[in-house]
Amino acid sequence: MSDERIQSEQDINELLKVRRAKLAELQEKGKDPFQIMKYDVTNHSSDITGDYDKFEGKIVSIAGRIMTKRVMGKASFCNIRDLKGDIQAYVRRDEIGEEPYAEFKKYDIGDIVGIEGEVFKTNTGEISVKAKNVVLLSKSLQILPEKFHGLKDTDTRYRQRYVDLIVNPDVRDTFIKRSQIIREIRNYLDERDFMEVETPVLVPTAGGAAARPFSTHHNALDQDIYIRISLELYLKRLIVGGLERVYEMGRVFRNEGLSVRHNPEFTLLELYQAYTDYYGMMDLVEDLFRTVAEKVLGTTKVIYDGEEIDLSKPFERLTMIDAIKKYANIDFNEIEDEASAKALAKEHNIEFEKRHKRGDIINLFFEEYVEKHLVQPTFIMDHPVEISPLASRKPDNPDYTERFELFITRREMANAFSELNDPLDQRVRFEAQEALRAAGDEEANEMDEDFITALEYGMPPTGGIGIGIDRFVMLLTDSAAIRDVLLFPTLKKLD
Repeated sequence: MSDERIQSEQDINELLKVRRAKLAELQEKGKDPFQIMKYDVTNHSSDITGDYDKFEGKIVSIAGRIMTKRVMGKASFCNIRDLKGDIQAYVRRDEIGEEPYAEFKKYDIGDIVGIEGEVFKTNTGEISVKAKNVVLLSKSLQILPEKFHGLKDTDTRYRQRYVDLIVNPDVRDTFIKRSQIIREIRNYLDERDFMEVETPVLVPTAGGAAARPFSTHHNALDQDIYIRISLELYLKRLIVGGLERVYEMGRVFRNEGLSVRHNPEFTLLELYQAYTDYYGMMDLVEDLFRTVAEKVLGTTKVIYDGEEIDLSKPFERLTMIDAIKKYANIDFNEIEDEASAKALAKEHNIEFEKRHKRGDIINLFFEEYVEKHLVQPTFIMDHPVEISPLASRKPDNPDYTERFELFITRREMANAFSELNDPLDQRVRFEAQEALRAAGDEEANEMDEDFITALEYGMPPTGGIGIGIDRFVMLLTDSAAIRDVLLFPTLKKLD
């Protein structure tokens, strides 16, 4: 460890001791800030700074964290940060009294205070609150990181999100926008007569997606159970039961690696609508993305990683076969069997597994040659049946399904089907997935007998879609990694 680092840590330890000593002194005087249970806040910072004419000369009560402080003899300035932003407070000894002013001078950066006072402008034109009363509401016993080196290390930011939110206003704005996005999605669906429902998190069979589940053991039932990887199969049971439009927005869990796009737990929206198909889902999701962007950002033109994404234009629609033909100049309509597909993969150095079928090879070519080009909103349609075990086959071409994925900024944002409602075909598909599991594919679907029984009672033609909420938030907040839009992402323990 360098001498500078040792000195810095020693300095921090001394300052921490000083803060605790200040708290002890207050407690000895009967002024323990942790005994104050309530403070009446009349306004937030941006209420005042955004409408000064309304507040000039008015008495307000604000509360927040001291972020900067300048003590100048008989008068001081401090910057207070609350939920909505920052505002300056002007604190004079002659206004609040000699003893309260002496106490105020001992307050530290990071302390939480309540200030009652008059709104005015300083000689430099800064909107401020002239304090008449200052109350210490909470003593900060730690030191905000910017005091020394700033909170820039991403691992520390994710582990101590509470500090990240304090010192980085743009991070706070991201999570405020996340809340607004989720609210507007709900508003959109509620206005279209969708019913929000809740389905089990602990399930006997983990289905509805190609993913490896987490498992646990239920002691009372003495049986192994899974944590859900999808919302799909229970929501479709509700369509069978006659609830024609349903949705759920909730956490799902997949036992997979971490990356800029993946976290083991994430928020998924799934919705199902009876008597429509995947074209109906395309219209819905296109309008949903456009409407939410307009409501939250005030525009349908979004800047992401320096590129303008235009949500106002009709989204491009390409079949998976045509997309590969467009970007790789390979026509899989001419590749009729598995052997030919694998030979083509070898020729193009596309790695595949022995269990892969022709449809799997098509998907591997798509991932290699196409995804990197899909910056503007694009629907990729008509996936091979081998990779779509829950989607209806295309009536005119049963090797493919009525399925689409929405890609924006080279990322999958949504996945949708004309839902498979044929219980006999569904059983065959599940059996094929079971064979893949037996061959070592831990992400293949399991047989779900109860779901097949539900389909046997009859499910109407149905369109369904799943939307990754975290990726949608990343798009609308120009966030580079999924961890930037999760308040508490999954991290490896420090020890």
